[in-house]
Amino acid sequence: MSGGQRVDWTSRPAGPLNGVVRVPGDKSVSHRAMMLGAIAEGVSRIHGFLEGEDTRATAAVMQQLGVRIDAFADGERVVHGVGLHGLRAATGALDCGNAGTGMRLLTGLLAGQAFDSTLVGDESLSRRPMRRVTDPLAAMGARIDSQDGLPPLHVHGGQPLRGIHYTLPVASAQVKSALLLAGLYAEGETEVIEPHPTRDYTERMLAAFGWPIAFSPGRAKLTGGHALRATDVRVPADFSSAAFFLVAGSIVPGAELRLPAVGLNPRRTGLLQALRLMGADIRIENAGESGGEPVGDLVVRHAPLHGIELPEALVPDMIDEFPVLFVAAAAAEGATVVSGAAELRVKESDRLASMAAGLKALGVRIEERPDGATIHGGPIGAGRIGSHGDHRIAMSFVVAGLVAAGPVSIGDCANVATSFPGFMELANGCGFALDVAG
Repeated sequence: MSGGQRVDWTSRPAGPLNGVVRVPGDKSVSHRAMMLGAIAEGVSRIHGFLEGEDTRATAAVMQQLGVRIDAFADGERVVHGVGLHGLRAATGALDCGNAGTGMRLLTGLLAGQAFDSTLVGDESLSRRPMRRVTDPLAAMGARIDSQDGLPPLHVHGGQPLRGIHYTLPVASAQVKSALLLAGLYAEGETEVIEPHPTRDYTERMLAAFGWPIAFSPGRAKLTGGHALRATDVRVPADFSSAAFFLVAGSIVPGAELRLPAVGLNPRRTGLLQALRLMGADIRIENAGESGGEPVGDLVVRHAPLHGIELPEALVPDMIDEFPVLFVAAAAAEGATVVSGAAELRVKESDRLASMAAGLKALGVRIEERPDGATIHGGPIGAGRIGSHGDHRIAMSFVVAGLVAAGPVSIGDCANVATSFPGFMELANGCGFALDVAG
């Protein structure tokens, strides 16, 4: 939970949604731009940096490690890079807050330093498994102590790293990225092979910062011993944040919303394809590229949705969007079947269990399985649910409240600020009926 203070919300049925919705900058790109800018040579400017708690935590960690970072209005950060070997030991623990991405990527980055570091997080992050990062890093020569696989993590410095060829047992952009960051400091070649392609933000950004890297869907390869050169990064609008408005615009009668300059990395937009399979009316306009990332305006209009059997090939490309997909499925006609999504059990909460419990509390029929669920569309009732301190669960049930039979009360919503500062104001600005519960 953010700031130690509990915040509950109430979402109510709403009329047509209309307007232009400018969602914040992409969280994944913001994390990586901050880290690579810090270890590059020269001054990098990051435009559209997400000023959320997760990304601010990463920026604060880099400052603790001796990097000067200037913050300006409108999400501009200027990062004075110290070079690959210019980071300095922090005087205390490095607090990642709620940022699983931040902790996992930093573990790889810090494994190659000459000094020891300790990474800590909040209560939620401290329950998230880290062995899938620390085990392959250990195979590269890193020494990392954990609490039976959980944070805090103590990363021992001064360990010579060697490149490895590693096949991920479970596709994960975070694990892949941690190994590639460690590979910058390793002797020889580091290659990561995935069972399914995942987001390639790290690969694209390493190339933009001038590091020689070869990558294709499901595979990335680099060698150590080069340098990163400072560059300017324009962060696209975050697709995961846009997702809540794409579903809201699809299920609320009469809705029409425009979301400008959204990042459309093909490894990120599985939900877009899933919603279209369900019958959604979503168009891409003004397609282009920003900082190596494809972007475009998304225009969504209300359309009747129907249940589908979700193709498993889409699962890795929409892993953060499943909570709001479950809401779309609940509002659709017929059943939606999700399989192959076991990774949802180890996110900020067990998202399969959290969404199943919340939808059941609203009268939706859902059958939970170890790696997915079947959601039966139908009326969504009023009720009270818990978010389990998970920002995406909270925002998903806000969307459910728009088409529910009455108010939906959502407990423990402070964590929304980790990824989407200003969500309530933006949502109400286009026609949501969301307020803080009394």
